[in-house]
Amino acid sequence: MGNERVKERLVNTDQSNGLQGRRKFVQASMFGLFRIAATINGVALLIIVYFLVARGWRAINWTFLTQPPMESMTKGGILPCIVGTVCLSLGAILVALPIGVASAIYLNEYAKPGRLLRIIRLGINNLAGVPSIIFGLFGLAFFVVWLQFGVSILSGALTLGVMTLPVIIGASEEALRAVPDTYREASLGLGATKWQTINRVVLPAALPGILTGAILGISRAAGETAPIMFTAAVFYTPSLPSSVFDEIMALPYHIYVLATAGTEIEATRHLQYGTALVLIVLVLGLNLIAIIYRARLRRRMQ
Repeated sequence: MGNERVKERLVNTDQSNGLQGRRKFVQASMFGLFRIAATINGVALLIIVYFLVARGWRAINWTFLTQPPMESMTKGGILPCIVGTVCLSLGAILVALPIGVASAIYLNEYAKPGRLLRIIRLGINNLAGVPSIIFGLFGLAFFVVWLQFGVSILSGALTLGVMTLPVIIGASEEALRAVPDTYREASLGLGATKWQTINRVVLPAALPGILTGAILGISRAAGETAPIMFTAAVFYTPSLPSSVFDEIMALPYHIYVLATAGTEIEATRHLQYGTALVLIVLVLGLNLIAIIYRARLRRRMQ
């Protein structure tokens, strides 16, 4: 009997060791795949940045950054494009962030589970996958023609704001969902109303995650071409905008114009790459400001 028990223990031990070995192998394999995927993405990003820097750094100088285009856009700079892109990006976030956060608060804190809530979330998810050209046509029909805002900063910012809404709503709802229910229960237990709990407890705790959605929204708004080519951007205007009803130039549309519709495409090749490099730096700068602010908020909460 004793020998049989010893044999059973040895068999069980071998089976346990084999199972642990397989688990470790699977875990190591998955981590290896994740590392490979991250490495591929990082290398691709470095290649793109190197390609743009190598071909576009010669175009970047003080004149390029502070002067409007001249001589059929073969010389001069891109200052109106930089100002237009900043105006459109910030305008889109000013439009989308309050509406997106308010929508996320309703969906996560007030809406009752059911068919209506599932339909709303399905619609938001579907909107996130709609091509940007569709939003551009919507902005043209609704903001430019029906509301008679014309081709202007206002029309472009509203169109980009509508386009970035699904991203901000999704990120904000996830941030609100990540706040522990004990926070809400403790606040309500102390006599706070539901709105006071959301405003003073839940939103401050979820703010870093909400800012993550804002960062994604800024990145998408700054780099889009199709929505603004129908609603805000024009081929050429040397003057800076003086109101939200002015038409503007923008970096993504300017790159498109230089690469496809310019009078001397080959002669402006270095300007195309220089403009693309400035666009990337501008987007990274806007993101960096938001990331630094988010990091400070997290340090205050700790």
